[in-house]
Amino acid sequence: MEKAPAIELKNISKSFGNKYANKNVNLTVNRGEILSILGENGSGKTTLMNMIAGIYFPDEGQIFVDGKEVVIRSPKDAFQYKIGMIHQHFKLVDVFSATENIVLGLKEKGKFNLKTAAGRVKEISDKYGFDIDPLKKIHEMSVSEKQTVEIIKVLYRGADILILDEPTAVLTPQETQKLFAVLRKMRDDNKAIIIITHKLHEVLSLSDKVAVLRKGEYIGTVETAKTNESELTEMMVGKKISLNIDRSEPKDCEERLVIKDLSCIDREGVKILDDVSFTAYSGEILGIAGIAGSGQRELLESIAGLQKVDKGEIEYNDPKTGKKENLRDKTPMQIRELGVRLSFVPEDRLGMGLVGNMDIIDNMMLRSYRKGKSMFLERKAPKDLAEKIINDLEVVTPNAKTPVRRLSGGNIQKVLVGREIAAAPTVLMAAYPVRGLDIGASYTIYNLLNKQKEKGVAVIFVGEDLDVLIELCDRILVIGSGSVTGVVDARTVTKEEIGLLMTKNKNAHEGGTQN
Repeated sequence: MEKAPAIELKNISKSFGNKYANKNVNLTVNRGEILSILGENGSGKTTLMNMIAGIYFPDEGQIFVDGKEVVIRSPKDAFQYKIGMIHQHFKLVDVFSATENIVLGLKEKGKFNLKTAAGRVKEISDKYGFDIDPLKKIHEMSVSEKQTVEIIKVLYRGADILILDEPTAVLTPQETQKLFAVLRKMRDDNKAIIIITHKLHEVLSLSDKVAVLRKGEYIGTVETAKTNESELTEMMVGKKISLNIDRSEPKDCEERLVIKDLSCIDREGVKILDDVSFTAYSGEILGIAGIAGSGQRELLESIAGLQKVDKGEIEYNDPKTGKKENLRDKTPMQIRELGVRLSFVPEDRLGMGLVGNMDIIDNMMLRSYRKGKSMFLERKAPKDLAEKIINDLEVVTPNAKTPVRRLSGGNIQKVLVGREIAAAPTVLMAAYPVRGLDIGASYTIYNLLNKQKEKGVAVIFVGEDLDVLIELCDRILVIGSGSVTGVVDARTVTKEEIGLLMTKNKNAHEGGTQN
């Protein structure tokens, strides 16, 4: 039986200034169907969905809901047509309960009754299999519970066309499976569900159809059962890309960093790292996995001298001198000069490590230029280095003299990561180096990290995608709430085992894992 179209987009275009975000997009989403929207970073996925949700208004084209042309100028208009969008960054009031957040802003007849509203929230939860306490405060909730509140919020308002933007970005594998079960129940209830994601394995396991965008244009829609990762990647980037990470076996491994009982306390007196101990070896990639905010950032910043350490040891075995150095005694500059490099890719890429008004060449010099001397000036002109990074990582820029602030977020990131790799470190800590990058650039960086490992560098890689951690790393250290909950062999561990460790309490790892 032919499914009825819920939304049809005809020749939708949207530009910002003289740049098209979407151009002549034609797309159909049916009822009783899960559609994934795939595309490289900057391909116009979120912009397109924001037009359906009323956040942006199209410059050209038509939107049809259930066969009738509609005009959606605001999220309020979208709700009139039963369209609800669940954004990647939640919009919840921490001190309110789940129910209070869900009904916030609704105009209902008569006096508001919290008990009645909580009963309705429970009905929705029971119908689709959500696990939520309607009276629990937001600040007491896990990330997956907060996401549940956001989804129930749009269902409570009557939405039967749901758009989810990167819904699994901060979930454990177990939480992801729960979410997928709920979404399948919604699909079976004849709802139309659209998911924006970059995780191909999730697209293939969840969706019925996949629509692909490339550089703002619609490439096509395929049935998930009749496609594969290679075909989807080729549609996304316009050329064949190898989706293999060439992981080599570790060789000549020596202790490079030995961390013992490391603890850090923030300004409010809360322990953000609690007795963390592990060893990083030369010639291996040590992955770090954990739910967002579990202490990954603070751990790397402690090693780099950027975070105050309250207790513990950070011992660095210098391969050049053979000496053991206590990094706790040293400044960030001294630590960098020893060859311990941190490439941290934050949400705000220009907030750490790059100066937006300076061009790419000057940003190459920035890290090492000091007192009139520069390793780049002595060994290799920064201009050549900038050109090499632009070519190797396919940085989209008019030239090396372009101010960094004029580059897209993904291209800024390539400059940031490329510069640290080019500095020939002995320890390379790469945190979220592929965040927001398209598939081609991501695999380029994975293989660059592998080359560093083969040169004898101790690579510490913090990532969000467990499939990549398992495929790229040799060992994976799992952090939960600032404590190490396990160190596992990446070649034999499963995503589910890592997911369980990510949610375990302190000392759960004792006696069962390797160092």
